Amino acid sequence: MHIAMIGTTAPSHIYPSLAVIAELVRRGHRVTYAVGDSLASIVEPAGVEVVPFTSRLPTGEENWPEDPASAMQVFLDEAIESFPVHTAFYDDDQPDLFLYDIGGMTAPVLGVRYGVPAVQLSPTYVAWDGYAEDLGDALTSLRESKTGVVYRDSYARWLRENDIDAEPWEWITYPQHCLSLIPEVMQPNADRVPDSVQFVGPCLDPVRLDDRSWTAPDAPILYISFGTGYNERPEFYRLCIETFGNTDWHVVISIGRRVDPAVLGALPANIEVHEHVPQLAVLDVAMVFITHAGMGGCTEALWFGVPTVAIPQAVDQFGNAAMLAELGVGVHLEFETVTATMLADAVAAARELASRATEVSAEVRAHGGVEQAASAVEAFLA
Repeated sequence: MHIAMIGTTAPSHIYPSLAVIAELVRRGHRVTYAVGDSLASIVEPAGVEVVPFTSRLPTGEENWPEDPASAMQVFLDEAIESFPVHTAFYDDDQPDLFLYDIGGMTAPVLGVRYGVPAVQLSPTYVAWDGYAEDLGDALTSLRESKTGVVYRDSYARWLRENDIDAEPWEWITYPQHCLSLIPEVMQPNADRVPDSVQFVGPCLDPVRLDDRSWTAPDAPILYISFGTGYNERPEFYRLCIETFGNTDWHVVISIGRRVDPAVLGALPANIEVHEHVPQLAVLDVAMVFITHAGMGGCTEALWFGVPTVAIPQAVDQFGNAAMLAELGVGVHLEFETVTATMLADAVAAARELASRATEVSAEVRAHGGVEQAASAVEAFLA
Protein backbone atom coordinates (compact mmCIF):
# COMPACT_ATOMS: atom_id res chain seq x y z
CA MET A 1 0.00 0.00 0.00
CA HIS A 2 1.07 3.60 -0.51
CA ILE A 3 1.43 5.45 2.80
CA ALA A 4 2.18 9.18 2.77
CA MET A 5 3.90 10.73 5.78
CA ILE A 6 3.66 14.50 6.16
CA GLY A 7 6.49 15.48 8.47
CA THR A 8 7.72 18.59 10.25
CA THR A 9 11.10 20.03 9.36
CA ALA A 10 12.58 19.72 12.85
CA PRO A 11 14.62 16.76 14.14
CA SER A 12 12.66 16.62 17.40
CA HIS A 13 9.50 16.02 15.35
CA ILE A 14 11.08 13.48 13.01
CA TYR A 15 12.84 11.11 15.42
CA PRO A 16 9.81 10.03 17.53
CA SER A 17 8.08 8.35 14.56
CA LEU A 18 11.00 7.51 12.26
CA ALA A 19 11.27 3.91 13.48
CA VAL A 20 7.57 3.38 12.71
CA ILE A 21 8.11 4.64 9.18
CA ALA A 22 11.08 2.32 8.71
CA GLU A 23 9.06 -0.63 10.03
CA LEU A 24 6.26 0.07 7.57
CA VAL A 25 8.81 0.06 4.75
CA ARG A 26 10.24 -3.21 6.11
CA ARG A 27 6.73 -4.70 5.98
CA GLY A 28 6.59 -3.99 2.26
CA HIS A 29 4.64 -0.73 2.06
CA ARG A 30 5.67 2.11 -0.18
CA VAL A 31 6.14 5.22 1.95
CA THR A 32 6.51 8.74 0.62
CA TYR A 33 7.68 11.35 3.12
CA ALA A 34 7.06 15.07 2.69
CA VAL A 35 9.61 17.16 4.62
CA GLY A 36 11.72 20.26 4.17
CA ASP A 37 14.62 19.52 1.85
CA SER A 38 17.17 20.50 4.52
CA LEU A 39 16.28 17.37 6.56
CA ALA A 40 15.72 14.91 3.72
CA SER A 41 18.94 13.14 4.68
CA ILE A 42 17.49 12.21 8.09
CA VAL A 43 14.47 10.37 6.67
CA GLU A 44 15.96 8.84 3.51
CA PRO A 45 17.78 6.01 5.37
CA ALA A 46 14.35 4.72 6.48
CA GLY A 47 13.75 3.67 2.86
CA VAL A 48 11.21 6.35 2.00
CA GLU A 49 10.73 8.38 -1.15
CA VAL A 50 11.18 12.02 -0.12
CA VAL A 51 8.72 14.66 -1.31
CA PRO A 52 10.81 17.78 -0.62
CA PHE A 53 9.69 21.35 -0.15
CA THR A 54 11.28 24.58 1.04
CA SER A 55 10.62 24.92 4.77
CA ARG A 56 10.10 28.23 6.55
CA LEU A 57 10.60 26.79 10.06
CA PRO A 58 13.42 28.44 12.04
CA THR A 59 16.74 26.59 11.91
CA GLY A 60 20.36 27.29 12.72
CA GLU A 61 20.74 30.81 14.10
CA GLU A 62 17.06 31.68 13.79
CA ASN A 63 14.76 31.77 16.80
CA TRP A 64 11.11 30.87 17.25
CA PRO A 65 8.66 33.67 18.08
CA GLU A 66 8.16 34.06 21.82
CA ASP A 67 4.41 34.61 21.41
CA PRO A 68 2.66 31.18 21.34
CA ALA A 69 0.10 32.08 18.69
CA SER A 70 2.82 33.56 16.48
CA ALA A 71 4.79 30.32 16.81
CA MET A 72 1.67 28.37 15.78
CA GLN A 73 1.27 30.71 12.82
CA VAL A 74 4.69 29.64 11.52
CA PHE A 75 3.46 26.04 11.26
CA LEU A 76 0.24 27.13 9.57
CA ASP A 77 2.07 29.35 7.08
CA GLU A 78 4.36 26.43 6.27
CA ALA A 79 1.35 24.18 5.65
CA ILE A 80 -0.35 26.69 3.37
CA GLU A 81 2.83 27.42 1.41
CA SER A 82 3.77 23.74 0.99
CA PHE A 83 0.21 22.63 0.12
CA PRO A 84 0.60 23.21 -3.66
CA VAL A 85 3.80 21.10 -3.60
CA HIS A 86 1.90 18.27 -1.94
CA THR A 87 -1.11 18.43 -4.23
CA ALA A 88 1.12 18.56 -7.30
CA PHE A 89 2.69 15.28 -6.20
CA TYR A 90 -0.25 13.44 -4.64
CA ASP A 91 -2.99 14.40 -7.11
CA ASP A 92 -1.29 12.05 -9.59
CA ASP A 93 -0.07 9.54 -7.02
CA GLN A 94 -2.77 9.26 -4.38
CA PRO A 95 -1.91 7.34 -1.19
CA ASP A 96 -4.07 4.83 0.63
CA LEU A 97 -3.39 6.55 3.98
CA PHE A 98 -1.82 9.71 5.37
CA LEU A 99 0.31 9.76 8.50
CA TYR A 100 1.39 13.07 9.97
CA ASP A 101 3.29 14.75 12.74
CA ILE A 102 1.43 17.38 14.75
CA GLY A 103 3.16 20.01 12.61
CA GLY A 104 2.25 18.26 9.33
CA MET A 105 -0.98 20.19 9.07
CA THR A 106 -1.63 19.53 5.39
CA ALA A 107 -2.27 15.82 5.97
CA PRO A 108 -5.86 15.91 7.30
CA VAL A 109 -6.77 18.42 4.57
CA LEU A 110 -5.26 16.14 1.95
CA GLY A 111 -7.09 13.20 3.53
CA VAL A 112 -10.38 14.96 2.91
CA ARG A 113 -9.30 15.86 -0.63
CA TYR A 114 -8.63 12.21 -1.52
CA GLY A 115 -11.14 10.51 0.78
CA VAL A 116 -8.55 8.50 2.73
CA PRO A 117 -7.79 8.32 6.48
CA ALA A 118 -5.28 10.71 8.07
CA VAL A 119 -3.66 9.41 11.26
CA GLN A 120 -1.69 11.69 13.53
CA LEU A 121 1.52 10.36 15.09
CA SER A 122 1.68 12.55 18.17
CA PRO A 123 5.12 13.08 19.78
CA THR A 124 3.60 14.98 22.70
CA TYR A 125 0.54 14.84 24.91
CA VAL A 126 -2.90 15.07 23.35
CA ALA A 127 -6.03 16.99 24.30
CA TRP A 128 -8.46 15.28 26.63
CA ASP A 129 -12.20 15.67 27.17
CA GLY A 130 -12.59 18.99 28.97
CA TYR A 131 -9.19 20.26 27.76
CA ALA A 132 -10.35 23.81 27.01
CA GLU A 133 -12.22 24.11 30.30
CA ASP A 134 -9.27 22.82 32.32
CA LEU A 135 -6.81 25.23 30.71
CA GLY A 136 -9.29 28.04 31.29
CA ASP A 137 -7.99 31.59 31.12
CA ALA A 138 -4.61 30.63 29.68
CA LEU A 139 -6.14 29.04 26.59
CA THR A 140 -8.79 31.75 26.28
CA SER A 141 -6.07 34.41 26.41
CA LEU A 142 -4.15 32.72 23.61
CA ARG A 143 -7.20 32.27 21.41
CA GLU A 144 -8.52 35.78 21.97
CA SER A 145 -5.17 37.53 21.58
CA LYS A 146 -4.60 39.57 18.43
CA THR A 147 -2.22 36.95 17.03
CA GLY A 148 -4.56 34.14 18.10
CA VAL A 149 -7.45 35.68 16.18
CA VAL A 150 -5.27 36.09 13.09
CA TYR A 151 -4.22 32.45 13.37
CA ARG A 152 -7.79 31.20 13.74
CA ASP A 153 -9.12 33.32 10.87
CA SER A 154 -6.34 32.38 8.44
CA TYR A 155 -6.78 28.71 9.36
CA ALA A 156 -10.56 28.91 8.83
CA ARG A 157 -10.06 30.59 5.46
CA TRP A 158 -7.66 27.87 4.32
CA LEU A 159 -10.08 25.13 5.41
CA ARG A 160 -12.96 26.80 3.55
CA GLU A 161 -10.81 27.05 0.42
CA ASN A 162 -10.51 23.27 0.62
CA ASP A 163 -14.27 22.71 1.17
CA ILE A 164 -13.91 21.93 4.87
CA ASP A 165 -16.46 23.49 7.18
CA ALA A 166 -14.84 23.13 10.59
CA GLU A 167 -13.96 25.29 13.57
CA PRO A 168 -10.14 25.52 13.42
CA TRP A 169 -9.58 25.15 17.16
CA GLU A 170 -11.64 21.94 17.25
CA TRP A 171 -10.08 20.70 14.00
CA ILE A 172 -6.54 20.99 15.34
CA THR A 173 -7.27 19.96 18.95
CA TYR A 174 -9.12 16.70 18.31
CA PRO A 175 -7.76 14.80 15.26
CA GLN A 176 -10.00 12.08 13.87
CA HIS A 177 -7.34 9.39 14.39
CA CYS A 178 -4.24 9.55 16.58
CA LEU A 179 -1.46 7.26 17.74
CA SER A 180 0.30 8.63 20.81
CA LEU A 181 4.05 8.00 20.83
CA ILE A 182 4.65 9.08 24.42
CA PRO A 183 4.54 7.03 27.62
CA GLU A 184 1.00 7.08 28.96
CA VAL A 185 2.41 8.17 32.33
CA MET A 186 3.35 11.51 30.68
CA GLN A 187 -0.20 12.12 29.42
CA PRO A 188 -2.20 14.55 31.59
CA ASN A 189 -5.68 13.26 32.43
CA ALA A 190 -5.06 10.02 30.57
CA ASP A 191 -8.41 8.69 31.80
CA ARG A 192 -10.17 11.44 29.82
CA VAL A 193 -8.37 11.01 26.50
CA PRO A 194 -10.91 10.29 23.72
CA ASP A 195 -11.21 6.86 22.13
CA SER A 196 -9.77 8.25 18.88
CA VAL A 197 -6.33 8.09 20.55
CA GLN A 198 -4.33 4.87 20.87
CA PHE A 199 -1.28 4.80 23.15
CA VAL A 200 1.47 2.82 21.44
CA GLY A 201 4.27 4.30 23.51
CA PRO A 202 7.79 5.39 22.58
CA CYS A 203 9.16 4.15 19.26
CA LEU A 204 12.89 4.67 19.53
CA ASP A 205 14.81 4.54 16.27
CA PRO A 206 17.05 1.42 16.11
CA VAL A 207 19.64 3.38 14.11
CA ARG A 208 19.97 5.91 16.91
CA LEU A 209 19.96 3.13 19.51
CA ASP A 210 22.86 1.46 17.72
CA ASP A 211 24.90 4.67 17.40
CA ARG A 212 27.84 4.26 19.75
CA SER A 213 30.08 6.92 18.21
CA TRP A 214 30.44 8.46 21.69
CA THR A 215 32.40 6.46 24.24
CA ALA A 216 31.69 6.71 27.96
CA PRO A 217 34.59 7.26 30.36
CA ASP A 218 34.85 5.37 33.64
CA ALA A 219 33.06 7.97 35.77
CA PRO A 220 29.50 8.96 36.76
CA ILE A 221 27.95 10.76 33.77
CA LEU A 222 25.96 13.98 34.03
CA TYR A 223 24.33 14.86 30.71
CA ILE A 224 23.15 18.39 29.89
CA SER A 225 21.11 19.32 26.82
CA PHE A 226 18.42 21.87 25.98
CA GLY A 227 17.47 20.19 22.71
CA THR A 228 17.39 21.86 19.30
CA GLY A 229 14.79 24.62 19.61
CA TYR A 230 15.54 26.63 22.76
CA ASN A 231 19.23 25.98 23.29
CA GLU A 232 20.84 29.40 22.86
CA ARG A 233 21.78 29.59 26.55
CA PRO A 234 25.54 30.32 26.88
CA GLU A 235 25.15 31.81 30.36
CA PHE A 236 23.46 28.64 31.59
CA TYR A 237 26.15 26.41 30.09
CA ARG A 238 28.78 28.54 31.85
CA LEU A 239 26.84 28.11 35.10
CA CYS A 240 26.93 24.34 34.62
CA ILE A 241 30.68 24.44 33.95
CA GLU A 242 31.22 26.55 37.07
CA THR A 243 29.03 24.24 39.17
CA PHE A 244 30.29 20.84 38.06
CA GLY A 245 33.81 21.55 36.86
CA ASN A 246 36.54 19.68 38.78
CA THR A 247 34.00 17.46 40.57
CA ASP A 248 33.54 13.69 40.52
CA TRP A 249 31.06 14.05 37.66
CA HIS A 250 32.05 13.57 34.04
CA VAL A 251 29.87 16.19 32.35
CA VAL A 252 28.68 15.96 28.74
CA ILE A 253 27.10 19.15 27.39
CA SER A 254 25.32 19.34 24.04
CA ILE A 255 25.00 23.02 23.08
CA GLY A 256 23.57 22.90 19.55
CA ARG A 257 24.43 25.17 16.64
CA ARG A 258 23.53 28.55 18.08
CA VAL A 259 26.32 28.83 20.65
CA ASP A 260 30.02 29.22 19.81
CA PRO A 261 31.96 26.88 22.13
CA ALA A 262 34.67 29.53 22.41
CA VAL A 263 32.39 31.78 24.49
CA LEU A 264 32.31 29.12 27.22
CA GLY A 265 36.01 29.59 27.94
CA ALA A 266 38.51 27.01 29.07
CA LEU A 267 36.95 23.69 30.07
CA PRO A 268 37.93 21.66 33.15
CA ALA A 269 39.22 18.17 32.37
CA ASN A 270 35.97 16.52 33.49
CA ILE A 271 33.74 18.45 31.06
CA GLU A 272 33.23 17.87 27.33
CA VAL A 273 31.17 20.17 25.11
CA HIS A 274 29.70 19.19 21.73
CA GLU A 275 27.42 20.74 19.14
CA HIS A 276 25.69 17.36 19.03
CA VAL A 277 26.13 13.95 20.64
CA PRO A 278 24.31 10.63 20.08
CA GLN A 279 21.85 11.29 22.88
CA LEU A 280 20.65 7.73 23.33
CA ALA A 281 24.21 6.49 23.79
CA VAL A 282 24.80 9.11 26.49
CA LEU A 283 21.49 8.47 28.26
CA ASP A 284 22.23 4.76 28.26
CA VAL A 285 25.00 5.41 30.80
CA ALA A 286 24.01 8.75 32.37
CA MET A 287 23.12 8.99 36.05
CA VAL A 288 21.34 12.38 35.81
CA PHE A 289 20.02 14.39 32.85
CA ILE A 290 19.66 18.19 33.02
CA THR A 291 17.05 18.95 30.36
CA HIS A 292 14.67 21.61 29.09
CA ALA A 293 11.97 18.92 29.35
CA GLY A 294 11.01 18.69 25.71
CA MET A 295 8.81 15.62 25.30
CA GLY A 296 11.42 13.79 23.22
CA GLY A 297 14.07 14.16 25.89
CA CYS A 298 11.60 13.28 28.66
CA THR A 299 10.53 10.12 26.85
CA GLU A 300 14.11 9.02 26.21
CA ALA A 301 15.12 9.69 29.82
CA LEU A 302 12.18 7.60 31.04
CA TRP A 303 13.09 4.81 28.60
CA PHE A 304 16.62 4.59 30.00
CA GLY A 305 15.57 5.21 33.61
CA VAL A 306 17.61 8.38 34.00
CA PRO A 307 16.43 10.85 36.69
CA THR A 308 16.10 14.42 35.47
CA VAL A 309 16.63 18.00 36.53
CA ALA A 310 14.03 19.71 34.37
CA ILE A 311 14.47 23.42 33.58
CA PRO A 312 11.73 24.23 31.05
CA GLN A 313 12.06 27.03 28.50
CA ALA A 314 8.78 27.24 26.55
CA VAL A 315 5.57 25.63 25.28
CA ASP A 316 4.75 22.17 26.72
CA GLN A 317 8.02 21.93 28.64
CA PHE A 318 6.57 23.43 31.83
CA GLY A 319 3.88 20.78 32.01
CA ASN A 320 6.39 18.05 31.17
CA ALA A 321 8.73 19.18 33.95
CA ALA A 322 5.88 19.17 36.44
CA MET A 323 4.85 15.67 35.31
CA LEU A 324 8.37 14.30 35.80
CA ALA A 325 8.40 15.69 39.33
CA GLU A 326 4.93 14.25 40.00
CA LEU A 327 6.11 10.84 38.82
CA GLY A 328 8.98 11.00 41.28
CA VAL A 329 11.67 10.81 38.61
CA GLY A 330 12.74 14.43 38.38
CA VAL A 331 13.44 17.75 40.07
CA HIS A 332 11.83 20.89 38.61
CA LEU A 333 13.71 24.22 38.61
CA GLU A 334 12.85 27.64 37.19
CA PHE A 335 15.32 28.89 34.61
CA GLU A 336 15.12 32.53 35.68
CA THR A 337 16.05 31.86 39.31
CA VAL A 338 18.46 28.90 39.14
CA THR A 339 21.82 29.33 40.89
CA ALA A 340 24.92 27.16 41.13
CA THR A 341 23.91 25.98 44.60
CA MET A 342 20.37 25.15 43.48
CA LEU A 343 21.71 23.30 40.47
CA ALA A 344 24.15 21.21 42.51
CA ASP A 345 21.47 20.41 45.09
CA ALA A 346 18.97 19.46 42.38
CA VAL A 347 21.42 17.07 40.72
CA ALA A 348 22.19 15.45 44.07
CA ALA A 349 18.45 15.09 44.76
CA ALA A 350 17.80 13.66 41.30
CA ARG A 351 20.50 11.06 41.79
CA GLU A 352 18.50 9.71 44.74
CA LEU A 353 15.55 9.06 42.41
CA ALA A 354 17.35 6.34 40.46
CA SER A 355 15.31 3.46 41.89
CA ARG A 356 11.99 5.11 41.04
CA ALA A 357 13.28 5.98 37.54
CA THR A 358 14.11 2.31 36.98
CA GLU A 359 10.55 1.32 37.95
CA VAL A 360 9.01 3.83 35.54
CA SER A 361 11.41 2.72 32.79
CA ALA A 362 10.04 -0.82 33.01
CA GLU A 363 6.49 0.51 32.69
CA VAL A 364 7.43 2.66 29.68
CA ARG A 365 9.16 -0.22 27.90
CA ALA A 366 6.04 -2.38 28.39
CA HIS A 367 4.22 -0.30 25.75
CA GLY A 368 3.92 -1.94 22.35
CA GLY A 369 6.28 0.53 20.66
CA VAL A 370 7.31 0.16 17.04
CA GLU A 371 5.59 -3.16 16.34
CA GLN A 372 2.29 -2.10 17.88
CA ALA A 373 2.38 1.30 16.14
CA ALA A 374 3.02 -0.24 12.71
CA SER A 375 0.25 -2.78 13.23
CA ALA A 376 -2.12 0.01 14.26
CA VAL A 377 -1.30 1.87 11.05
CA GLU A 378 -2.00 -1.28 9.02
CA ALA A 379 -5.36 -1.62 10.77
CA PHE A 380 -6.34 1.76 9.32
CA LEU A 381 -5.32 0.51 5.90
CA ALA A 382 -7.55 -2.53 6.33
